[in-house]
Amino acid sequence: MGNWNTTSDFILLGLFNHTGAHLFLFVMVLMMAFTSLVGNALILVLILLDPRLHRPMYFLLSQLSLMDLLLVCTIVPKMAADYLTDRKSISPAGCGLQIFFLSLGGGECFLLAAMSYDRYVAVCHPLRYSVLMSRQSCLRMILGSWFLGAADGLMQAAATLSFSFCSSREMDHFFCEAPTLVRLACADTSAFEYVMYICCVLMLLVPLSLILTSYGLILAAVLQMRSNEARKKAFATCSSHLSVVGLFFGAAIFTYMRPKSYRSANHDKVVSVYYTVFTPVLNPLIYSLRNSEVKGALRKCMDQCAALSICPKVRSCKK
Repeated sequence: MGNWNTTSDFILLGLFNHTGAHLFLFVMVLMMAFTSLVGNALILVLILLDPRLHRPMYFLLSQLSLMDLLLVCTIVPKMAADYLTDRKSISPAGCGLQIFFLSLGGGECFLLAAMSYDRYVAVCHPLRYSVLMSRQSCLRMILGSWFLGAADGLMQAAATLSFSFCSSREMDHFFCEAPTLVRLACADTSAFEYVMYICCVLMLLVPLSLILTSYGLILAAVLQMRSNEARKKAFATCSSHLSVVGLFFGAAIFTYMRPKSYRSANHDKVVSVYYTVFTPVLNPLIYSLRNSEVKGALRKCMDQCAALSICPKVRSCKK
């Protein structure tokens, strides 16, 4: 019984120490997280307010931004509070919530697959777009993505926390992640790790195969187009989505499909920063800078805000 810990809390060793270089990196991560929150919130507001963006493509994009907001809000505030207060403990309930919301991001795989199908229909079947991507179809895709992500998160959190943990409850990480937490268990976890690996592979490779199939068909259709302008327009509508797919699946495959022998705590933490902070920053930038409709909605919103700020000054001058 000497191996058992009297406290139920886990200890997160964190991402940074209190040196000058790490303090600079900490500030940079906070700035990226803030930029991510502002950028994704702005995408949500623009899609909500601008009628031109009330289309399936942007409805799916709004859910991507919402998932990124949840991911950043789950990880970064706790990491920042631990660094500033030097209090590194986290309760099992808090750990379970982090695992759940992190795994909820697994629904992003299926959401990206739905977005690729939307682009396939738009390019290859434009006349049937309103039928194939109706409001009901779009809603089913979104609900399916959220449901699969939530189911995966709930199973991972419940199964991981069901193990008994030994006296060493220290995780060399800055948030609770199922693969890291399982290493602290006192029981044999090989069967659970094998099942978790299979689930991760399926949740990554099935959507990725659907995405590659969609874009393979899109590429074949684009190459048959005679108009260069039509080709440019087709590539423009797909390039931003392909950029996001590459960023997300590259980090996810590196994190969850590597063999155990190639894993190290430092590599895991660096890659975790990439997909929990860096990728959510890039998503709104990619969709705003490379999408003329989003840029147009942003200009319209800024013009309206400027007009509202000028009106009170004009009235006061007349008085």
